[in-house]
Amino acid sequence: METDPRPDDLIQPFRIDPFALRGRLVRLGPTVDRILSQHDYPEPVAAILGEAIALAIVLAGALKYDGVFTLQTKSDGPIRLIVADVSTAGAVRGYAQYDEARLGEIAQPAGQSPSVPKLMGGGYIAFTVDQGEHTERYQGIVELAGATLAECAQHYFRQSEQIQAGIKLSATRVGESGVWRAGGLMLQRVPPEGGYETIADDVEDGWRRAMVLMSSATPSELTDPDLSPHRLLYRLFHQETVRVFATHPVEARCRCSRERIVGILRSFPPAEIAELAHDAVTTVTCEFCNTRYEFTRDEIAGLAPT
Repeated sequence: METDPRPDDLIQPFRIDPFALRGRLVRLGPTVDRILSQHDYPEPVAAILGEAIALAIVLAGALKYDGVFTLQTKSDGPIRLIVADVSTAGAVRGYAQYDEARLGEIAQPAGQSPSVPKLMGGGYIAFTVDQGEHTERYQGIVELAGATLAECAQHYFRQSEQIQAGIKLSATRVGESGVWRAGGLMLQRVPPEGGYETIADDVEDGWRRAMVLMSSATPSELTDPDLSPHRLLYRLFHQETVRVFATHPVEARCRCSRERIVGILRSFPPAEIAELAHDAVTTVTCEFCNTRYEFTRDEIAGLAPT
């Protein structure tokens, strides 16, 4: 394979022939570092949010949609909420809510994915596709069942989609500067397309072999800035026939704006708007990007219906 000229912030689709295996490799550098650095998250929170962002992107890359794909977890553990979403245009954002006191001294072991039972406890993970007004939203929900986010996602596919899938995720700091990087790898077994002349046993053996090869990918390989996506795929699957396709770029870009915040405030009941107008200045902070929007008393009062 040729060297990939764009090593970061992308989705690299690929296929393993002739076994009807479809895959996506996600590599995140500045995108995930910007999202995680906008908040002063403790290390375990940042690590699991980084994995959630990579998971949202790798799952969105499998869908044909025009809108926003959202991954959300709600749970009763120290990390009570995680939200990560990606638009069709590749705009990515995410945030987490957590209880610092309950988080305590939970450490993030080097080279291991964050523990879902320790950090999140019991709850659910939901995947939503929102294509805007006048369209039906699709949502799939399943309990958080697994030691890692990757295992929880695989549980969803087994329970809800009856699709065989393998997923690997990693998010960690690298280098002396300690910048965040993340990676995700997913393989799916899909119905064979026309032209494949393989028997069931061959397809089954191909799937099992590909899963073994994928499982050999280490967390450091998924996040290594010096290991391009093409080189990683070749390293993992060079014994198979791997076909790569055009990459899709992603970037950290929040969809908040002053106009959007005004629209939300206008939807408040008049009594709540009047209560906000008691303060000289009302500040609204975006949970995703931490941008602060300030409104004067007169601006708030002007939002009430006349």
